[in-house]
Amino acid sequence: MDQSTEDCFVGHLISSHEQVSPASRVENVADRFFAERDLEALALVEEGHPCGLATRGKVMSTLFHRFGFELFGRDPILEIADRHPLIVGADENLEAVLDRAMRREFRDIYDEILVVDENGRFKGLLSVKRLVVEQGNTLARSMAQKEMALTKAREMKRVTDMKSQFIAHVTHELRSPVNAIIGLAELMQLSAGEGQAGHLREKLSLLSSSAVNLRALITNILDLSKIEAGRMDVIVEDFDVAALLEEVAETTRILLGEKPVFLEVAAGPETRIIHSDRVKVRQILTNLCSNAAKFTDSGRIALSLKSGGEHVEMAVSDTGPGIREEDMSRLFSSFTQLEEAKTRCHEGTGLGLAITRELVALLGGRITVESAYGEGTTFSVQLPLNLPLHEKEAI
Repeated sequence: MDQSTEDCFVGHLISSHEQVSPASRVENVADRFFAERDLEALALVEEGHPCGLATRGKVMSTLFHRFGFELFGRDPILEIADRHPLIVGADENLEAVLDRAMRREFRDIYDEILVVDENGRFKGLLSVKRLVVEQGNTLARSMAQKEMALTKAREMKRVTDMKSQFIAHVTHELRSPVNAIIGLAELMQLSAGEGQAGHLREKLSLLSSSAVNLRALITNILDLSKIEAGRMDVIVEDFDVAALLEEVAETTRILLGEKPVFLEVAAGPETRIIHSDRVKVRQILTNLCSNAAKFTDSGRIALSLKSGGEHVEMAVSDTGPGIREEDMSRLFSSFTQLEEAKTRCHEGTGLGLAITRELVALLGGRITVESAYGEGTTFSVQLPLNLPLHEKEAI
């Protein structure tokens, strides 16, 4: 291109004219993204004027990350699209457009920009990556600006990769227990039909374990959706936390199956009444115990309970592989697993601990972890005996 930076108008660099009506159903737009693998974005155009932008990342993340097919599938695409995308005139110069693109908030950064003519009518989509490639010297004017662009690009890729891995993990994790439940049910029917009732007890244990895993996975995904949507409610009641610890221990024994792991509960016979959200406390303990059961192949898992002053403290200890010091900072991050992908032997979505931290904070408590790599890990949760009034409000 012979034009100088000052004379290079972005209208010459339009890379796509893909568009869709804002009234199109979300499921139909998703079908287009599935069918056209190179399609990254669709402009929402009504009577020639753009009113939003649907990107592949936003649509896929919404549909898979929040059970979106059930929640949004039949809604118009405008409901989940970006209603305030970056819109530039075709006669704007490259330097000005790049400056506006780099000044966007992080959550609003994506590769596509809408281009309109002097009457505000849609002309096409512009790729920021193409702008950078075509006129790289614009960003080179300022090393600080260039570094900001590279940093945001790296962060965008990291988030996209994390969400892609999350979708893949969730798909696998849902399929595995469902297939196990179906297969075991069929085997049980055959055994019953052939009079082999003695084999049913073992199959029932496996069936129960698969169902528990499936319920925990679905609960975590739904709760993540509620937390991100700000719709997580707290229902406060009086309950015996010692009895609750025993219930969670029984569920953990199901998850352990035939592993040579001894499970002990040190709660004492006395009643420990707290005023909090029983369902969320149970989920906190279940998530921690599920983690311990998953990673502990032999040895011991211990659940303990002690109270003092205005708080109660619950701990889950195991003799599993432990956690490296350099991994501690990533422990409570969403979509993150500490095992490397090439050597991973424990499946999961990487949501359990992230959600556990959010639930503990919601109940006015705190969670800590102590671990020695190769020896084991202890998670401790401290909760108030009486949840403060301001903590009872939904987030």
